[in-house]
Amino acid sequence: MIVRVSEMLRVLFLSVISLYLLSTLMSEWEIGPLLSILCFIIVVLTFRLAKRFVQILGGIFLGLGVLLLWTSGSQWQNYILAFGPMLDLLTMFTLIPILGIPIKIGRYGEGIQAIIQKKVKTSGHLYMMTSGISYFFSIFMNLATLPMTYYSIRPALASFPVRNKERFMSRAISRGFAMPLLWAPVTPIVGIVITMTGVSWGSILPYVIPLSVLGLGLDWFIGSRKSQRMAIPHPGESVHETAAALETGYAGRPGRVFQILVAIAIFNLIVSLAEKQFSLPFLILVSLIVIPFAFSWSLFLKKGKEFGNQLIEHLQTFSMSMKDQFFIFLSTGFFISAINFSNFNETLYGWIAAFIDVAGVEVFLIILPLIPLGLAFLGLHPAVSLALMIEGVNPDAIGISPHILTVAMLSGAVSSFLVGPYNATLGLMSNIIKVNSYKVSNWNIPFAAVYVACVMLYLFLLERLLN
Repeated sequence: MIVRVSEMLRVLFLSVISLYLLSTLMSEWEIGPLLSILCFIIVVLTFRLAKRFVQILGGIFLGLGVLLLWTSGSQWQNYILAFGPMLDLLTMFTLIPILGIPIKIGRYGEGIQAIIQKKVKTSGHLYMMTSGISYFFSIFMNLATLPMTYYSIRPALASFPVRNKERFMSRAISRGFAMPLLWAPVTPIVGIVITMTGVSWGSILPYVIPLSVLGLGLDWFIGSRKSQRMAIPHPGESVHETAAALETGYAGRPGRVFQILVAIAIFNLIVSLAEKQFSLPFLILVSLIVIPFAFSWSLFLKKGKEFGNQLIEHLQTFSMSMKDQFFIFLSTGFFISAINFSNFNETLYGWIAAFIDVAGVEVFLIILPLIPLGLAFLGLHPAVSLALMIEGVNPDAIGISPHILTVAMLSGAVSSFLVGPYNATLGLMSNIIKVNSYKVSNWNIPFAAVYVACVMLYLFLLERLLN
């Protein structure tokens, strides 16, 4: 029975994603109503399979959406046609993990271990390397960054007299992972914010990259303060044994890790050029680039067949792992549609404009990053929080630069990734290190507080400089 449901969901998910991409590329085709019907069926089927907390959260969004449609006297067909928003986000969530395939089949983790064994002598340097590697992997691999970095570096930590090794790894990996989420084109929150605020990806880079680098530097400063030298090995042991073993093969050559940096640069260049050449939505543009880029990288590694096998495996197994995401995001999308169908977004604009008139634009911008941060403790994914916030924030109507608004929303989302105990980032990290997500969240709270304070000052200065 479970196999049959899994197969049905896989066919439905792939059909919806394929039709959505087709409707975006062929806008003259009227596929919208069919997509809405399929999304409605997916919500019905995944409701019973989703986790209890996800059921409650999604049920609230569905109930509020129905209430808005009913009180506004909306036509009956709108109850079905309201399903479909946030498919762009789900498409990206489904396809982005494919970028991690070349990194896995290329065995880049072995090169990382070789570098550590040969070059790293203190725990401070190891912390910076762990955080830095997590930063660069995050640009490509999203959540796959966490296990990839952990299992590449954790064995080397045994050589250092670090008191709490799992806390060391958790802080370095999760903080390094979060910082690129401000600007990386494969990050769903980047795509959803720039799509809704109307700015181009290239135009926000001068604003968000400094904030991203500041966060990484702040993490390195805080995390490496209590640096300790490598412990002296026991007789008969050598800290370079692993490196010697790894260097016997091509995969263990440290220089190969440089290929990842080159690949990141090429991918970002392709996205930037494609954004200028095509008028497609940013999320769709990135999603369409993912598979050919990952395949080309695999061909460069002479691993084309392995890529094909991994791709097929991903497409066969992703349905059950993403059932919660499909349910909650489609439910949220229904609520967002209901807000627009009922014109409740105009009411939200009025409330926010009234607050700005009383408190001022600077105060509004300063508290804006705290909204997704607070909602993260209620269980909302940052992408969901941002999608809901956008419905109540019109940059033109409230007199805020869309670039500053984009920076405020993205920085708030990054902070929520660091401390939200219910989000997938800390959930996966807690599973890897076998520590509950609340403790992982507590480890990041001091850093997140300092970072949010820096963000608030940065937003205040941006508002003063640009207006």
